[in-house]
Amino acid sequence: MNKRIVVAGGGHGGIATAMLLAKSGYDVTVFEKNARENMGHDWTDIFDKKGFTCLGLPLPDESLYKFKHDMTFYGMSMRTPVTQHVPEDQLEIQMERKDIYNHLITYAEKAGVKFVYNCPVLGPVMAGSRVTGIETENGIEYADLVIDACGIHSPVRRNLPESLGIQREVGPYEQFYVYRAFFNKTAEVDDVNKYKVLLLPENKKGISWVATEEEWTDVLIGRFHKLDMEEVERTINVLRKDNPSLGTEKLRGGQFVNIPVRQPLGILVADGYAAIGDSAFMTVPIIGSGIANTLKASKILADAIMKDTDMAYTAETLWTYQRNFYKELGNGLAPMACIKMMMAHMSGDDIDYLLSTGVLNEDDMTITADTNSLWAIFSYVPMDVLKQKAVALIHNRKIIRKASFLIGNFAKAIAATSTMPQRYNKKAVLKWVKRYNNSFTL
Repeated sequence: MNKRIVVAGGGHGGIATAMLLAKSGYDVTVFEKNARENMGHDWTDIFDKKGFTCLGLPLPDESLYKFKHDMTFYGMSMRTPVTQHVPEDQLEIQMERKDIYNHLITYAEKAGVKFVYNCPVLGPVMAGSRVTGIETENGIEYADLVIDACGIHSPVRRNLPESLGIQREVGPYEQFYVYRAFFNKTAEVDDVNKYKVLLLPENKKGISWVATEEEWTDVLIGRFHKLDMEEVERTINVLRKDNPSLGTEKLRGGQFVNIPVRQPLGILVADGYAAIGDSAFMTVPIIGSGIANTLKASKILADAIMKDTDMAYTAETLWTYQRNFYKELGNGLAPMACIKMMMAHMSGDDIDYLLSTGVLNEDDMTITADTNSLWAIFSYVPMDVLKQKAVALIHNRKIIRKASFLIGNFAKAIAATSTMPQRYNKKAVLKWVKRYNNSFTL
């Protein structure tokens, strides 16, 4: 094979796709802005272990991961805790992000993937409407196919021609601004309070969590608005009042990161181009977890590339990736973005009401990194419980008005995803993606 495939950025999905392709004899090179030892944020990640097994990879050594503890959710008043009860067979693993990268890169290198580190990607190289390579700080790299794994603010996706119809920027309420750090642990806590998630704390649009681990206390502050250290420090001081395990010595972390919390990218492919991972917004919109979905998507993308026996790598031949991703994952993730949007426009009092009346209960909050559809959340809710939820909602007109957004857009999102063109036709696809994107606007 003399065709060259370039992966722009060292995202999990890009590396996994590169590994699968290299195993089959493809010439694949990953260009990554960081040094090898600096790959990955200084924190742990929670994800579905099937992300590894679907790639044919073994699980890492048991010393490198543990199973995640159930979360307990609180509203602004802190009066009604609701604790998840994740079934044992659905437990996610918790693992250092750097160890996740080590696992993927080790197997990718064994498969023959080449890595170029300390090489920031600046944008795409275009020949008309076709992506023919990437521009890096070290020069231009030409390729027959570019896989975009540069993340939420990918310089490749953001600099594609508007005529391709691929959304370049992230809109309001479509990303979480996150600060995360690990502090010394100063007290033991009971099981219910080991992993606390505060919804709309202090009536702020976002969440905070305080997770008391064996070695430290893990703090995350996520907002729909930009964060600075002044707000972070004030928020952490407030958290210390109700969380005796949260010390004052920062042991590690302390990074600001943007996480997509929105529907998947409407168009994933173009001539010579395919987006994956955070570049394609593949997270679970409600919780922002995306590693498992991204690894599963890498298998779908690699299969589509290998089925293109002519190695044309056009939007038409890569459309199989788009179709199969939405069939297996995207069709379920997109409507969940409507739930996220509705929650983003609620107040702290609204969330307290939903928790105290049982409209949101432990079953509703058992959303894991393996959850890829609302059906998985609500399929086993008894009819009498649904009736109780409906009665509680009827008595709160303010929430009903806000929920009207959900009802309309939820229907539009399902209709849009179900009418995606079976084959790529640029005119039909551009018409479809406009309807798809409009399903999530306020």
